[in-house]
Amino acid sequence: MKILVTGATGKVGSRLVPRLIAKGHEVRILVRDAAKAETLTTLGAIPVTGDLFDPVSLVPAVEGTDAIVHLAAFFRTLTDNEGIIKTNHNGTVALAKAALAAGVKRFVFTSTGNVYVSGYGHPARETDFVDSNDPRAYSASKVAAEQELLALHRTDGLDLRILRLSFVYGDKDPHIEEILPLLKKWNRHPGWRMQMLHHLDVAQGINLMLNLEGLDGQIFNLADDAPVSLYELADSFGLAADTFPKAEGPLLDPFEGIMDISKIRKFAGYRPLVPSYYVARDLDLL
Repeated sequence: MKILVTGATGKVGSRLVPRLIAKGHEVRILVRDAAKAETLTTLGAIPVTGDLFDPVSLVPAVEGTDAIVHLAAFFRTLTDNEGIIKTNHNGTVALAKAALAAGVKRFVFTSTGNVYVSGYGHPARETDFVDSNDPRAYSASKVAAEQELLALHRTDGLDLRILRLSFVYGDKDPHIEEILPLLKKWNRHPGWRMQMLHHLDVAQGINLMLNLEGLDGQIFNLADDAPVSLYELADSFGLAADTFPKAEGPLLDPFEGIMDISKIRKFAGYRPLVPSYYVARDLDLL
């Protein structure tokens, strides 16, 4: 399969692309600067210069591909809401329209579990309400992108599969280390749980979306089996005492941050290869 991957040099993409190549796929990567993708091109990835902000540049990038895996996103900022929306919403729609014009068969979009809020009374399901006017710009931009992609599926036949990823980690990804200093600022209850997702299972989920028929127009949660509490996560690095020095009241919503993965289990046969953070730690997969 000929696959175009966006966001290939990011945390997720740089770990996914080698796995796609290892499966025998021809992988193009959309880059603004090919020099920054040298590690991936050495493995066999084919760089294509383009920019989500420049729809004309997307035409040659998508031409002749069988599928697109759209990972590129803008997240780590507190001030540039316009940039977040421009990348995550406008850029996504531009890429999807280019794919439709080129007759690309399949479009896999990685969204986020951050689109969910509290108060559902159960682990978040794909049918639960999410808000394109969410005050969190990143979440709102992803919801807006999902909604417009689904509209393109209904009106133009875009063969779309949406994956809402939980917190991605593993394969020497610094993601966990980056959030540990933020735990105090979050002021979260130590019993608040994070749903995790190892890079091996990101690749598994994406491969299922690429290869299985009959999933077009569907949204799937993608996560592991065992959410880990913030206390356990900090404690595994010896930081719990310093991170949570005060006694806390009750945990108000035990389901906040938890995702139901029964749909992808049922319809795609997904079973986490790394079912928990502790398994990853014990097998030296962090």
